[in-house]
Parts: sequence; C-alpha cells; structure tokens
Amino acid sequence: MDEVIYGYSCYLKDERELSQNTLESYIRDLEQFKEYLNSNSSFDLMSANKTIIITYLMYLQKDGKATSTISRNLASIRSFYQYLINKDFIREDPTYNLHSPKGERKVPDILTPKEVDLLLSQPDVGDFKGSRDKAMLELLYATGIRVSELIDLNINDINFEIGYIALRGDSLQERAIPVGKLAIDSLKLYINEYRSQVLRNVRETAVFLNFQGKRLTRQGFWKIIKYYTGNTNINKKITPQTLRHSFAVHLLQNGADLKSVQEMLGHSDISTTQMYSFATNDKKLREVYKKAHPRA
Repeated sequence: MDEVIYGYSCYLKDERELSQNTLESYIRDLEQFKEYLNSNSSFDLMSANKTIIITYLMYLQKDGKATSTISRNLASIRSFYQYLINKDFIREDPTYNLHSPKGERKVPDILTPKEVDLLLSQPDVGDFKGSRDKAMLELLYATGIRVSELIDLNINDINFEIGYIALRGDSLQERAIPVGKLAIDSLKLYINEYRSQVLRNVRETAVFLNFQGKRLTRQGFWKIIKYYTGNTNINKKITPQTLRHSFAVHLLQNGADLKSVQEMLGHSDISTTQMYSFATNDKKLREVYKKAHPRA
C-alpha cells in the first residue's frame, strides 16, 4: 500500500506538477483517511466503497471540521481514486457522484481602508527589517497574493518599469498582477538600499530575506504581521489572509469587476471569488438605506 501512495505522490509531483504545499496537503488527507479505515473498518484504501467514504465525511463533520476542510478531504480522496482508475488498479471510482457538503457562506473579516493605512504605517523604513516588512505588507495588500506566493517571489518576478509581478501557480501557468506605486516604491527602497546588507550569496534570487540572507519562511512572516498588528490597537484578528480579503473587497467596492478580481487572486472558480461580493453588496445596501430611508 505504501508503494501505491508513493507512486501517487510521484504522479502529483511529476505529471500534475503540483506545488510542494499542495502535494503535502493531498498526501496528508489521504494518510488520515487511511488511518481512519485501519481503525474503524475492515476496508483499506484499495477496497473502500462509497458508503465508507460517506461515513468518513460524516465522521469529520461530527468531529467539528469546517466545511472547507471536509470538501478538501473529499477532493484529495477523489484525486487518489481517479489515479487508481487511470492506472487500472481498480475498476470503479467510489467517489463518483459524491458531492462536497454545502456550508453557510461566511463573509471574510476585512479591514477598513483607515485600518489598512494604520497597519502599513507601523514599520520604520530606516533600517533593513523595517524596510523589508513595509515592502511585504504593502505588496500583500496591493496585490492580494497568498503568503506562499509572497515568500516565493524572486527578483526577476518584479517588473518595476511597468509595475507588475509575475506568479506561477501549481500548473506553472503564469499570471501577472499589477502593483501600485506605493508598493513599488517600498520594494525599490528595500531592494536598492537594504537587501544587500544581509545578502550572503549573490546567486540568491529571493526578494525577501531573513537576517541570515536566506529566503524568509512563512512562519517568519506570520511573526512579522503579528508583531505589527499588536501595535495598532485594531480590535480585529489580523492575519495575512485578512489583507488578501481586504484587497478583494476594497477593489469590488470601488468598481472592479468580479472576473478581474478572480484573475488577480488566482481563483480557478469564480464562485470562490463571489464570496467577496456579499460584503460589497451589504455595504452598498446599507449606504442606499441610510440615504433613502427617512428614519435611517
């Protein structure tokens, strides 16, 4: 069985060309399903049927897992069985016609433009750390990119003249995202004045470095944003995802179309992007009500 999972892992990496983070997520979900089968049934991965998979999804739900987590698990399990079908290891796909659970659509937490300004004004750009942190926060809000994309950014991915960054997703398909002047100026200051202070290897391509001159990690950036949010007195839980959400909602509130926001966020399905329109429509309705209702 371990050989099958290993073969599947190689398939995800070599043929589907998934990123390391996505690949690890697929395998982790599959291993958890395997452990469930070993502990709660007489089935294994090769013999599991639709009933046992439904039972497993119900188990995850009773265990308090979020709808998004359950949907991701089903996607991981479905991908594995499609692989087994294609390799002629099994004849029938036990996930056929199984649908992800539908949960309540939750409007994501966002910051107001004033709160964004307050957060982005925290770093002191007079040294390496402050300049780097300012550039990271400005770029995250200016583009709505994911933390992994921010950390993976290389020098050659930035076009300063036109003002955009180039990103490559799991499929290696490039998407270009425009970057505003404030973020470009912050990047120029950091790269031209401070990045070289910690650079140890001239071949290092990472934009954002730690004090050892190596690519900054996700954990490192989480500590950075936690540090600055602690100084703002903003009574909201602020994560890197909060800036991504705020980017999307603020664009829509100011007239951007949903399709363009979808492309910038890198969503494969526009229904994922539509959750931001709920927050936008809610604000517009409140404004209309306040202006029109005599007792508003």
